[in-house]
Amino acid sequence: MLRRRHVVVFSLAALLLLLSSFSFTLCKAAENDNDDEDLSFLEEADDSTTSHEDDHYPDPDHFDDDLEDFSGFDESDIDAEAYKEPEVDDKDVVVLKEGNFSHVVKTNQFVMVEFYAPWCGHCQALAPEYAAAATELKGENVILAKVDATEENELAQEYEIQGFPTIYFFVDGVHKPFNGQRTKDAIVTWIKKKIGPGVNNITTLDDAERILTSESKVVLGFLDNLVGPESEELAAASRLEDDVSFYQTVNPDVAKLFHIDPHVKRPALILLKKEEEKLNYFDGQFVKSAISDFVFSNKLPLVTTFTRESAQSVFENPIKKQLLLFVTSNDSEKLLPIFQEAAKFFKGKLIFVHVELDNEDVGKPVSDYFGISGNDPKVLAYTGNDDGKKFVLDGEVTIEKIKAFGDDFLEDKLKPFYKSDPVPENNDGDVKIVVGDNFDEIVLDESKDVLLEIYAPWCGHCQALEPTYNKLAKHLRGIESVVIAKMDGTTNEHPRAKSDGYPTILFFPAGNKSFDPITVDTDRTVVAFYKFLKKHASIPFKLQKPTSTPNPTSADAKESQTESSSSDVKDEL
Repeated sequence: MLRRRHVVVFSLAALLLLLSSFSFTLCKAAENDNDDEDLSFLEEADDSTTSHEDDHYPDPDHFDDDLEDFSGFDESDIDAEAYKEPEVDDKDVVVLKEGNFSHVVKTNQFVMVEFYAPWCGHCQALAPEYAAAATELKGENVILAKVDATEENELAQEYEIQGFPTIYFFVDGVHKPFNGQRTKDAIVTWIKKKIGPGVNNITTLDDAERILTSESKVVLGFLDNLVGPESEELAAASRLEDDVSFYQTVNPDVAKLFHIDPHVKRPALILLKKEEEKLNYFDGQFVKSAISDFVFSNKLPLVTTFTRESAQSVFENPIKKQLLLFVTSNDSEKLLPIFQEAAKFFKGKLIFVHVELDNEDVGKPVSDYFGISGNDPKVLAYTGNDDGKKFVLDGEVTIEKIKAFGDDFLEDKLKPFYKSDPVPENNDGDVKIVVGDNFDEIVLDESKDVLLEIYAPWCGHCQALEPTYNKLAKHLRGIESVVIAKMDGTTNEHPRAKSDGYPTILFFPAGNKSFDPITVDTDRTVVAFYKFLKKHASIPFKLQKPTSTPNPTSADAKESQTESSSSDVKDEL
């Protein structure tokens, strides 16, 4: 009985081994069948050797001329000998690394930190100026330091370094960007202001009147004493602000001149501006952080007109959500007061921004970026975060409509707006043209495997890819289940088409359109694209190799046929 059982077990094992071997043979045969597919006709058509490794470049219009962008930077691509750091006497500049960064920043009240790259030309130009500033400030209550961001990757990521050089100034561990001139004198002057008293005393009415007349933004603290904890908190808050002057007084007459009730409970504080909303009264706890937040949130006017100078105050505001009024200069006189009145209802919740449509310097580029065309007034809501969602107010611009629109925006009740070119009247080419408004129809068609290139007209890599992409589409035009498409990412948007540079190539498999697309990570050749599609397509397909025409018998016919074939091949490829 036992022997029979052993025989049965052995027989089953042998059968399983045989099935496994047979299955492996079938798989190998299928694999070999795919590998043996004759793709020579594709290779002949593809004379491109473009690789995918270096083709993601952001829009040059978005570059800061003073920063060297390093997104996607691969240090192995840099010739170390070509980018040696210049010889600079920077003995007074502290070198920070992952191990000592936190200690230095937390144990020193004032620290300026430059994040740099050895190969960066702007950094090399800054190095002697920065070193000289460090030497001049030696002995002061400040440290000038530097971080090689190509070596200290974790620090660079933690502080969201997007370009070189990036300079931060830390006050009691809290950092803000330094955007001043990169010269020794400018750096020294800026730092001395930061590490100085911060708050000036006002003791006479003459001084008070002079300040009110000459300065555009003023903070006044009405205190019991000009020294002590309250004065120190006010001074600490002042060091976090670049464009607001801080003062303090114990004189009731001075307080009254600044619109503070002389009999109010002290400490009291007010922010005065020369704008439509002149007075802001502080009612929080009299500590550095609360004072700084109050000043930062209220120093902007009710409505900020977008300019190169004001852009930074908009982008760096802790309030990210924005309402933008796009209007011509002629219509601004009528609509700006309405926009300002509506802004009063959203203080501390939304930033209100005015963009002049006919301002060629900044208004037009901003309008193009948001997809606003024409000269009709438009109000647009913008999340201002990584998603960058936009929402458009329909109808006439009135206080009531803006209020309702703003409330719905804050409560996430609005439908996003996406840019789109007009839908093409004729879309019969080998490469289908996708715009925002026909994206769902073409790309999200569940019955099609869709390869989508997101490009920019100005992108050199996109231009180099175009012949290869067109050849691929021409070869696949007879495959009904496969669509080769492209979309101008600068003028069209869709929530399913995320691009981190141009060109971005995405694959949307048939029957799986609810999932994220596959990013195509392959060489930019016809053969590589074809193999990718063969591997990932939900609907199997196979190209038929073009049939060759029999050779004619006569020499003349042969010569004629050769010329004809060459012409056909040339046209085909």
